[in-house]
Amino acid sequence: MAPSLDPSIREAAIKKQSNGPPFKFLVPLVYAPILPLIRISLRRNPVLRDRLFSAVLAGAFAHGFYLVTDLYDVESK
Repeated sequence: MAPSLDPSIREAAIKKQSNGPPFKFLVPLVYAPILPLIRISLRRNPVLRDRLFSAVLAGAFAHGFYLVTDLYDVESK
């Protein structure tokens, strides 16, 4: 017996595929320009500058770690 080919199921499968850009890969385009701007704009307050720069850099590394582990998780399945 052939499986039923309900059009609503096929439409749901087509809608599941997103045609938009993967925003998780575009995040570096946002925080990459922020790093030099922090260094330039907070020249007069070095303590705040260094703490903010370190926090943004730690966030960037955490985001990269998330992306890498997500890729390895997909490959392992």
